[in-house]
Amino acid sequence: MPRASARHILVETEEQCAQLKQDIAGGNDFAAVAKEHSKCPSGAQGGELGEFSQGQMVPEFDKVVFNDDLNVVHGPIKTQFGYHLLETTSRTD
Repeated sequence: MPRASARHILVETEEQCAQLKQDIAGGNDFAAVAKEHSKCPSGAQGGELGEFSQGQMVPEFDKVVFNDDLNVVHGPIKTQFGYHLLETTSRTD
């Protein structure tokens, strides 16, 4: 079963999510941005979600984590929780 490691930032608005993505693209550290802005408890660990199997996260995460490029910040991704920036850091098939 495919497994992956990822980190994310959760915020309430698409606009804030897009701005944070620009900030990271401009050189701000993902982990530091997560610690300051993420509404998820994982923000305290720089957004780290650890390793998980396909199907353990919401479908919107799985689509990105198990299909899109590694080490690229993707988003805004809308889920029932809010808007996310998501970066897959490793993946195995």
